[in-house]
Amino acid sequence: MEINGLPLHPLVVHAAVVFGALAAVAALAYVALPRWRRALRWPMLLVALIGVGSIVAAYYSGNSFFSSRPPEIQANPQVLRHQHLARQLFWISLGFGVVALAAGWLSRRTGVTRVVLDLLLAAAAVVVLVWVVRTGDAGARAVWG
Repeated sequence: MEINGLPLHPLVVHAAVVFGALAAVAALAYVALPRWRRALRWPMLLVALIGVGSIVAAYYSGNSFFSSRPPEIQANPQVLRHQHLARQLFWISLGFGVVALAAGWLSRRTGVTRVVLDLLLAAAAVVVLVWVVRTGDAGARAVWG
């Protein structure tokens, strides 16, 4: 996949890094600031949707980009590490998206439901943030050394 002759993956990964991290931070703010929860609900959901969508786009464009590379690049251990982390991030971000939607949908719930949703959302946000950094770093190292 290309845009104006440029591979799509190097363009899309910037959105995945920015919006993936922003979605995680928005989710953490949603959990940590209960007084602001009502105001943060829709922005958190919107940024989570964009973040997950951009990570999914980066994953699929990366698979296409990988398939178009010569065999010696496909066998590069740094490229394979990036690919492995990207596969994990893909599934982690989907899980985060589901939890974010559930937390937004059930935003008025209290008690045990609220505590469980908050814990799941905070944990998923932290894992997304860590994996975005790890995956992006592995990709940068694969390209720039």
